[in-house]
Amino acid sequence: MRIDAFDYELPEHLIAQKPADRRDGSRLLVVHRQDDTTEHKHFYDILDYLKAGDCLVLNDSRVIPARIYGRKRPKDAGAPPGAKVEFLLIKRLEEGADRWETMVRPGRRLKPGDVVCFSGEGSDLPDQPLLQAKIADFGADGTRIVDFEYEGLFMERLEQIGSMPLPPYIERPGEDEDKERYQTVYSRFEGSVAAPTAGLHFTKELLAKAEAKGVELAYVTLHVGIGTFRPVKTETVEEHHMHFEEYSVSPEAAEKINRAKREGRRVISVGTTSTRTAESAAFFDESCPGPDGSMGCWQVKDGSGSTGIFIYPGYEFKIIDSLITNFHLPKSTLLMLISALYDREKILKVYEEAIREEYRFFSYGDAMFIE
Repeated sequence: MRIDAFDYELPEHLIAQKPADRRDGSRLLVVHRQDDTTEHKHFYDILDYLKAGDCLVLNDSRVIPARIYGRKRPKDAGAPPGAKVEFLLIKRLEEGADRWETMVRPGRRLKPGDVVCFSGEGSDLPDQPLLQAKIADFGADGTRIVDFEYEGLFMERLEQIGSMPLPPYIERPGEDEDKERYQTVYSRFEGSVAAPTAGLHFTKELLAKAEAKGVELAYVTLHVGIGTFRPVKTETVEEHHMHFEEYSVSPEAAEKINRAKREGRRVISVGTTSTRTAESAAFFDESCPGPDGSMGCWQVKDGSGSTGIFIYPGYEFKIIDSLITNFHLPKSTLLMLISALYDREKILKVYEEAIREEYRFFSYGDAMFIE
């Protein structure tokens, strides 16, 4: 299947540059797959479409302020500060260590052995760095492997000098507001370089109302990696390879999801990352009694792992029944995933409708519920 089959024209003014005034005030396009109809609502209306017994799967990964600005340290003492450099941290390479894979700009200036000093955005004080990084090696696709040096706690230093890694289509610098709004209200475990954006619409109050209605909440973790920022460059879907991301499913979350599957209740993922986590952890349990009384049903295995699962039309979902999601970029793997859940041509028609109705697109945009 050609990548062009997932293309569409999006007016630039529909790319959301700021979050909505309130999280649950975003618009919500509800897609009823059983009769191919749609409704136009607001996100706080999601409660009208959730029912007792539904299991919501949410990604509780927390975005780190992974974009930092520094200066290359001159090799000669007393020389003026070197060139300005931007780092985007991609992932920690060893648990508990300070070696990271990073994207760097301008990359041609940084070679193994070079040192970059960070004292906060716009600072010209490389002799008093809060953090410094030594380039250890070249990484894949133009990245660098770097070793960080600092005093105190790494995440505290990052909070001091870093900014949220807003996607490139948000054409403004990160602001203080983004440190709160580009984060779900239930985020717990630091490690993502992009937000699981479908969850940005939920408030604590909305989640509490869902639970009061009898909806179960199952929290899983998938640390969103740099693949989110990278376009698909192959001509066909089958040629594309996903970047691997780390995930974990707690025993509690697995039990909630598995009980719902055994009892024939809906499992609804909040976002494509939750979908990929649940589907990556799926296995067929022949000893499990299914909702129709027959033996054998799909379940999820608790534990941690690394996934490069690529979901596109033709994929058969094992765990996820419905999906709450944002509107995705043309020719993106995320658009391919939702096309696998519904239908490519029908999804593109829904997107045409959203464009006509001037929905806001991408990370800070509006939401869709594929029921």
